[in-house]
Amino acid sequence: MFSDERFTGVTPQKLKQDLIAGITVGIVAIPLGMAFAIASGVKPEYGLYTTIIAGIIVALFGGSRYQIAGPTGAFIPILLAIVLEHGYENLLIAGFLAGIMLILMGAFKLGGLIKYIPRSVTIGFTAGIAVIIFSGQFGDFLGLEGLEKKQYFHENMIQIVKHLPEINIYSVLTAVIGLLMIIFVPKLFPRLPVLLVALIIPTVIAVLFYPNKVATIGSAFGGIPQTLPGIQFPEITWEKIKVLWQPAFVIAMLGGIESLLSAVVADGMTGRRHNSNRELVGQGVANIVTPLFGGIPATGAIARTATNINAGGFSPMSGIFQGVFVLSTVLLFAPYAGSIPLAAMAPILMVVAYNMSEHKSFIHMLKLKTSDSLVLVTTFLLTVFVNLTVAVPIGLGLATISFLKRMSEVFEVERVIPSLAKNKKDHNGMDYGTKCQEISFYNIAGPLFFGAADRFESVIASSTRRPSVLILKMKHVPILDATGASNLASLVTDFKQRFGGTVLIAELTDDVMSMMKATGIYNEIGPNHFFKESYEAVDYALKLIEPNQCSLCAKSGQNTCQVFQESSQLQKDA
Repeated sequence: MFSDERFTGVTPQKLKQDLIAGITVGIVAIPLGMAFAIASGVKPEYGLYTTIIAGIIVALFGGSRYQIAGPTGAFIPILLAIVLEHGYENLLIAGFLAGIMLILMGAFKLGGLIKYIPRSVTIGFTAGIAVIIFSGQFGDFLGLEGLEKKQYFHENMIQIVKHLPEINIYSVLTAVIGLLMIIFVPKLFPRLPVLLVALIIPTVIAVLFYPNKVATIGSAFGGIPQTLPGIQFPEITWEKIKVLWQPAFVIAMLGGIESLLSAVVADGMTGRRHNSNRELVGQGVANIVTPLFGGIPATGAIARTATNINAGGFSPMSGIFQGVFVLSTVLLFAPYAGSIPLAAMAPILMVVAYNMSEHKSFIHMLKLKTSDSLVLVTTFLLTVFVNLTVAVPIGLGLATISFLKRMSEVFEVERVIPSLAKNKKDHNGMDYGTKCQEISFYNIAGPLFFGAADRFESVIASSTRRPSVLILKMKHVPILDATGASNLASLVTDFKQRFGGTVLIAELTDDVMSMMKATGIYNEIGPNHFFKESYEAVDYALKLIEPNQCSLCAKSGQNTCQVFQESSQLQKDA
């Protein structure tokens, strides 16, 4: 493990850099870990346990030098939904199953496939998650007590509206102070850890000036234990697996996407390259081990990873130091965390939600008014008003259908004659090339796949009038799938049976030729009916036509189609 290149080049000086970076990230991770856990419907210490354990494990087993793992805002809606519907114990099982799925994804080398998820889908559900997180903080920001957390967005909004008369002015004041800290501290004191300042200052003010007037971690959750819990294996049954596999899959997919996006961001900032499949395995191991200590699902955190790099992190040791620092903080200062007002954590999560919303990209894509805009809005609305389990598959389905439709529209079947002779006409003004009854020449362009296969067959079948020879130029067909091959085979068989004609194929790519051989079309057409150049196919076709067989050519006194003959010569000369 330590022999891999992620740990190469570590010197005492670099180790010192990693230590400083780890402490810096740990200071940022502590308030976020608690806030994400509370927003997910669990106790704040579970977020800290996740930060410690997942951070160390991903550093040891992941595929990036700089990745910092832990609880993230993206998980909040799905984790909260699981807690509300199935309970905290089953959340641990879902996280455990997600870890197994992530390991399998890495083992089967699926890391590269995640990059094919359309941006319209990722922006859609990311913006939806941001809305849920932001709106979910209204209760703590306003100090509303007695709110019952619901699974759906509109139900939570109704709850807030009903309790608006119960606004706690002290909570609002605390939250506003924290928000002002987040806005102005980076401008005035850029070296200070803004999130920790935004947590400590409102806490001190609340304790000194209006004690017991606002809800705190202590009053809501009983404080944070000054120790790590013992290992406990969740009780996994087949019945629970059947119920939890779908939310576990969403956790695995979301975790995989976010961790690899974070690794890509780190690559862009440092010029290094991560191992995507190993990263998935590392995330999987973390999500298997973390629930054993009561932790919630974790993934790579983009903001904390960027903080690690900016703070001088050099190797995975910074992630290990981060976990050790948070563990030390829990062991030494956990009792003081009970005084932190929930209202002080609300603006932190609101800012996190705003930063992750990608609102500029959302608005830009919305203004395009294309199919991507429809996918974006659909995924966004389903994320907000239903859940990610529904939003992501439907978003991917819509994006796939949209892509296939565009690809089928790109596919073209054009009846032409070779080269420049297509404008040559006889004395009656007749175009030999397009009117010739014995040779039909088609230029096929675009992927011949299931979305375009039927169109390909119908266009040729409807426009072909009993020719003797059908020439298909397929130079610009990059892909031939099984459905396209089947339709081509059907066309060849029908052409032979109905007209007794011959099909010639010109200018195939190697990939398409391999597909034709694999599906048997190559032998059906005949090995000697494939040509590297179009003029070779035309020459062969002319030899197959008997003298005066074409009535149009016969009228002009030609024994063979003069236009095809001349155009073949032009291509040959070229």
